[in-house]
Amino acid sequence: MADPRIPPTTPAPRARRPEDGDAPIPLFAVWELTMKCDQPCQHCGSRAGHARNAELSTNEVFEVADSLARLGCREVVLIGGEAYLREDIHAIVGRLARHGLRVIMQTGGRAMTVERARKLRDAGLTALGVSVDGTAPIHDELRGNRGSHAAAMRAFDAGAAAGLLLTANTQINRLNMGVLREIATEVRARGALAWQVQITVPMGRAADRPEWIVEPWHVVPIIDTLAAIQREAAIEGQGKGWIFDVVAGNNLGYYGPHEALLRSRPGGQEAYWSGCRAGISGIGIESDGTVKGCPSLPTAPYAGGNVRAISLDAIWEHGEALKFSRERTEDELWGFCRTCYFAPYCRAGCSWTTHCTLGRRGNNPFCYHRVKELEKRGVRERIEKRKNAPQQPYDFGLFELVEEPLGAEPVDLPGEAPRRRLPIASD
Repeated sequence: MADPRIPPTTPAPRARRPEDGDAPIPLFAVWELTMKCDQPCQHCGSRAGHARNAELSTNEVFEVADSLARLGCREVVLIGGEAYLREDIHAIVGRLARHGLRVIMQTGGRAMTVERARKLRDAGLTALGVSVDGTAPIHDELRGNRGSHAAAMRAFDAGAAAGLLLTANTQINRLNMGVLREIATEVRARGALAWQVQITVPMGRAADRPEWIVEPWHVVPIIDTLAAIQREAAIEGQGKGWIFDVVAGNNLGYYGPHEALLRSRPGGQEAYWSGCRAGISGIGIESDGTVKGCPSLPTAPYAGGNVRAISLDAIWEHGEALKFSRERTEDELWGFCRTCYFAPYCRAGCSWTTHCTLGRRGNNPFCYHRVKELEKRGVRERIEKRKNAPQQPYDFGLFELVEEPLGAEPVDLPGEAPRRRLPIASD
């Protein structure tokens, strides 16, 4: 049902399509509509809580929505804070849906009622993604909010009652990496068709809790577990007409034995990590109009412009900070990644993860292939905090890599050679 409050869209040139040529197209957008949030999540990368002082108005949001359609965007994920806390959320969803875009909302689900979910569906929402970060005690600790886990489960039920497609998202850290099977079982039981997983990155409030961040060598048992869950789900689903897809996020994987299993879509062509897509097929928009090549990237180094000063079309075409993935070469790689066999294809994995950990792109220790190669040498790497984050939205501190013998204790022992500290980015 169309919302009568939504003004009709103005005529625009035919949207760009992939077949129009090799020029980058923002096929996938993640849009932070507000920083206002109803949960004090302790691992929140944007430090959400209160709305920004100058978030985009409804009309400004409409202009950006029109630009996304004109640029050839196909899917928009609305995030916050909590996107549903905007009073004009139904009008925004409707504007995007009228352009033929697939509109998804990612939520913590604290106040996602059946009524709210149905109104969003009627406005044009297609799917609801619910964040689940552990069993109830772990989830509530990470969210900083007792009862948050129960609310997330109710959000699944509300979305199902409204007829929305359901997905789940999980950030993996030291608190929850031992309960991945329990999380998978729970979100499957609630109707999630896909479960996207990624490791928690030391950005925002998570940068203030380094003890929660996984060590590089943890990625091997994490990915092995995820692969086992995917295989078991595929076997169980055979002949039953349903699929549960474990989706490796951009900072998980990298050429281990499970790469194709966790990167490919059911029934689709076999896929492998092929490098950061920020500014190539992805775009991120902050609630004040700042545009980045990827929504997760820290703001200061990657802001390509603001839609209040220049059109989204112009930022996408000419914003210097959006071009790094389009123009990057192996010359920016350093450390292990510079010598890796997969360097021409991988380009050091996720730019967001490496920059927020080591201060710049080009060397990613959270890599399955890398961990196993270092094991052959009898060593492993860990990260050690060196500099605090400055307490700003999308901020990060600085860690250094420490190389140590396999099975080493987390501190230097008497009579043992000190661990070798590897090169890091300058302050």
